[in-house]
Amino acid sequence: MEFAEKMQKLRKQGGMSQENLAEVIGVSRQAVSKWESGQSYPEMDKMLALSKLFNVTVDSLVKDTPDSPPPSEITHISPPVDRRFMYHYEYKSKKTWFGLPLVHINIGRGVYIAKGILAIGNIAIGALSMGIIAVGGLSLGALALGLLSMGGLGIGLLLSVGGLAVGTLAVGGLAVGIVAVGGVSVGMFSLGGCAIASHIAIGGYASGHIAIGESVHGAYTLAIQNDDFSSIKAEQVQSLINQEYPHLWKSITARIVSIFN
Repeated sequence: MEFAEKMQKLRKQGGMSQENLAEVIGVSRQAVSKWESGQSYPEMDKMLALSKLFNVTVDSLVKDTPDSPPPSEITHISPPVDRRFMYHYEYKSKKTWFGLPLVHINIGRGVYIAKGILAIGNIAIGALSMGIIAVGGLSLGALALGLLSMGGLGIGLLLSVGGLAVGTLAVGGLAVGIVAVGGVSVGMFSLGGCAIASHIAIGGYASGHIAIGESVHGAYTLAIQNDDFSSIKAEQVQSLINQEYPHLWKSITARIVSIFN
């Protein structure tokens, strides 16, 4: 009996589907199908896992013998191997939207990609995505890219929040954006410990066309006294902004002025 036949026989005697076996061993169902059709053979670590699962020797699996003695009874699906190094879980909903599953979860040890409206995976791509690398409308991950992104490194078209944040509105340890808020912030309008801006900078160190802070550099500067921002009057800030940027959105002006109210 050849290996492919033995595989199929052992699996069926254990009451397992190809999907069950694939999940336990940590491979795809297609890989199991190829083993059973004789198109390919498992790698050595998978062969060892199979021998432990079916309670047979590797020799009895790989050697072409006239017949194989029945294996010891398999009482459960869980293999006697350390699954911490083989873990993989995948779920894909049958319902789809624009050709994508509503939910796709694909996580495990290795590179697993999830694509769906809601995507959760090592690499996740979706309207709402969560993963080590997340790409989508709302993205959450170590590396997040999207319209709205939150992560260690966040890059967002509209809003980005992260250790390093890049976006229209960026909030983070290091923030780069049109409006940037962070320990170090760089943008058109910046607020932070160190704020650098082309228009208005507010911070401990502030450098911009209008600079407001303790240490200030710019065309127009307002220096705070004794680390107290209330030492600068809101009317002063309002007047200076109206003078230099008369067409600036009122909402942005009001937000900046409110800091000094």
